[in-house]
Amino acid sequence: MSSLIERALAGQPVPRPPVWFMRQAGRYMKEYRELRAKVSFLKLCGDADLACQVTLQPVERFRVDAAIVFSDILPVLEAIGREIRFDKGHGPRVLEPVRSASDAASLRRPDVADALPVVPETIRRFRSARPQTPILGFAGAPFTLLCYLVQGSGSRNWEHVKALLWSEPTTADHILSLLADVVGDYLQSQIDAGAVAVQIFDTWAGILSPEDWRRWSLPYVQRALGRCSGAPRIYYTKDSAPYLDHLTQTGADAISIDWRVDIAQARQVFGPTIPVQGNLDPVALFAPPDEIRRRVRRIIQAAGPRGHVFNLGHGVLPTTPIEGVEAMIDEVHQTRWPET
Repeated sequence: MSSLIERALAGQPVPRPPVWFMRQAGRYMKEYRELRAKVSFLKLCGDADLACQVTLQPVERFRVDAAIVFSDILPVLEAIGREIRFDKGHGPRVLEPVRSASDAASLRRPDVADALPVVPETIRRFRSARPQTPILGFAGAPFTLLCYLVQGSGSRNWEHVKALLWSEPTTADHILSLLADVVGDYLQSQIDAGAVAVQIFDTWAGILSPEDWRRWSLPYVQRALGRCSGAPRIYYTKDSAPYLDHLTQTGADAISIDWRVDIAQARQVFGPTIPVQGNLDPVALFAPPDEIRRRVRRIIQAAGPRGHVFNLGHGVLPTTPIEGVEAMIDEVHQTRWPET
């Protein structure tokens, strides 16, 4: 019998929505902090045994309905020829940003099986350790990866990224096409390894105007998702409200929305056949348990009984109290839809 999350992503009746949440393995957990004190973040992402151990931590601590493989979106940039560093307190850094056609000429098209083997292997090891628990794979979307590749780090304004889009559109197209093909093949490798679904994170697409989103994000998400099949494909972008009418054009089988969008409105826009995921504000987990539970119930009722996967509207924050996470999960599990 299919798992709860597989049935929800297929739009089938379920007794309650399944629940998992973005960044569900991470610094808010004591177990993770203890392991992270011994090894670097890059080591955790680059070692399938360690990544599997971290992936298991929230599954063993909470009653989540699915795991998501522990990794990061940036190994794809390493696979195409750029070194990544994680500087303490400053986040990821691309050592040689790509800001011109000559820079882009140094990028390579890798064989994904050779260049990105760790996440598929982590998925296989997780499935061996916990065959009863579904696991999701993921990758960064082409535009979001472009943001880091061109800017060189996180940014408030992403000025180098927008300058490239508008001053060298041919170069931007070339890079985004390369990224889309690698991302699509990478997601397929995770499906082949046993992921029951994959999520494509377009976290920084929200910096674009609706016109620019349709030009610089949408076609490359379509291209990436068009290269993978065999499991539901979920699209997520933060700050998704300006593009709500167009999100189903991505080709995704389900849409994950942030907390700034009313989930009932999203369902009306997407139509009855597109499953939705979300969308509790991550900061709500700092609230008293009764308030967390009230917000969880409101989202579930607004989403309705079919095709809803409960999740946060973005990743759990590092300082989130465990009690808040437990209250959220418990309230989802207490939901019972009438049999249909």
